[in-house]
Amino acid sequence: MDKDGQIKVSDKYSLQGRVFNRLREDILSGKYKENDELREMTIGAELGVSRTPVREALRQLEFEGLVSIIPNKGAYVIGISKKDLKDIYEMRARLEGLCARWATKNATDENISRLEEISDLSEFHYAKKKFDKVLELDNEFHELLYEMADSKMLYKTLSDFHHYLEIIRKKTLSSDERVCASIKEHKDIVEAIKAKDKDRAEELAILHMKNTIKNIEAHKLL
Repeated sequence: MDKDGQIKVSDKYSLQGRVFNRLREDILSGKYKENDELREMTIGAELGVSRTPVREALRQLEFEGLVSIIPNKGAYVIGISKKDLKDIYEMRARLEGLCARWATKNATDENISRLEEISDLSEFHYAKKKFDKVLELDNEFHELLYEMADSKMLYKTLSDFHHYLEIIRKKTLSSDERVCASIKEHKDIVEAIKAKDKDRAEELAILHMKNTIKNIEAHKLL
């Protein structure tokens, strides 16, 4: 707040951001189903905020195509269709390749050490069948690559795609066979980055996504 007791713009958007992230997560996780109504008052009470940040968050969700706001009626969940998810995976495959190429160019010894550590920890937790931890480490692996690419536009796009695919990713990383293969693919990407081989890193990152798509199709997850 400023000296007059007014909420600063940065504070307001920080609050809106928290509400937005929570609602988006609830939609993508399946808590809210397609055509569910999102009532400002109910959500505000649940999250302990006023209706204003909820209203602003709903507008942003409408912009992202997850919510439809009908004048004089309310806000309703659209969600992500199976076609949307397939499209996202196809786009993500190409962008992950570009990300790996740029990450290789910018990689530091510290970055590479952290990628290796994440891969080793993934193997450790996979051996103990701790798939939730493996998923968490998978998030860390890709998040670090996005940061290494050093492009705010690419980071934003891939981070959003990562969120949109959360439900499917949980399913794909609960299969022994796919988890084992995914960890191996991560290690291969790290070796290419370590060797400063941009072409190989890009090729392997694209292959990683294509193998994920094949697994999804094989198990009819979409």
